[in-house]
Amino acid sequence: MALAPRSRRDRGLNYWPGYVDALSTLLLVIVFLLSIFVLGQFFLTQEISGRDTVLDRLNRQIAELTDLLALERSTRRELEDTLGSLENTLSESEAEQARLQAMLDAGDGVSDRAEELAEALVGEQEATSRAMNQIDILNQQISALRRQIAALESALEASEARDRESQARIADLGSRLNVALAQRVQELARFRSDFFGRLRQILGDRDDIRIVGDRFVFQSEVLFPLGSAELREGPQPELDRVAAAILELAQEIPPDIAWVLRVDGHTDDRPIATARFPSNWYLSSARAIEVVEYLIEAGVPPENLLAAGFGEFQPIDTGDTDEAYARNRRIEFKLTER
Repeated sequence: MALAPRSRRDRGLNYWPGYVDALSTLLLVIVFLLSIFVLGQFFLTQEISGRDTVLDRLNRQIAELTDLLALERSTRRELEDTLGSLENTLSESEAEQARLQAMLDAGDGVSDRAEELAEALVGEQEATSRAMNQIDILNQQISALRRQIAALESALEASEARDRESQARIADLGSRLNVALAQRVQELARFRSDFFGRLRQILGDRDDIRIVGDRFVFQSEVLFPLGSAELREGPQPELDRVAAAILELAQEIPPDIAWVLRVDGHTDDRPIATARFPSNWYLSSARAIEVVEYLIEAGVPPENLLAAGFGEFQPIDTGDTDEAYARNRRIEFKLTER
């Protein structure tokens, strides 16, 4: 599509040196503050990433300690059950030993019977001795297990304490990051307000150019004939002034701050169906692209421009009058993050 020659824009430029110097000083201060904020946000992001890694490692350690503690407790219960069984056996052996000893002491005058009782008593004493040895071993094992469980419980408590500390620090970092992000939003809003204030002074008080929310709105008829995506013939002083303001802004914002001027095309809800524009989507997008290409020719860096078409689906007036249709046919400029 044809673009207006550069010469027609040059005639519309009119700089106010003193006003520009004052604004430049103010914007340099804002840029310095934004640079400090971006650096702080970078370090906050790095620290939060490291805290997330430490927290994941602590959670894994806690899970491993919990499993090991459960296993040790199960082993201790099995040993205690075995110990109880051996103690019962020992009690029975001691009872049988006492009975045999009593029979031996009483005697019935039969030597063979006495010898059998003596042998049985010796066997019971040996069984009792073995049971006592096993009980001693089991008591030692249980004591060792209890020490291990105590150590595991201490390690688990320490890990949980570190986990709670990490959670608290992460919560604190999250709070600080939210505050930083809120400050960044405020700075960007202040930047946008200054930019729109500059455009308002440059373009003057006009009914067909206004601010709606965080957008600077041109009625489409200011730039395009009805149903067309080609800029009107002749100079485009409004777009030239927008380009001049953007060029001043681009010189003041540091390159590490990602920003764009988004150009949005909107139509009314009456459908269009031509060979070039099968729907309002095509018309709104073509108009946004036309404005972007004009600004690029005026010297605005392409990486700081974005074209978007919304068709008829973002109306600002839901009426069905000619005035409502005219309000909805518009080009919007929005200064935002990339």
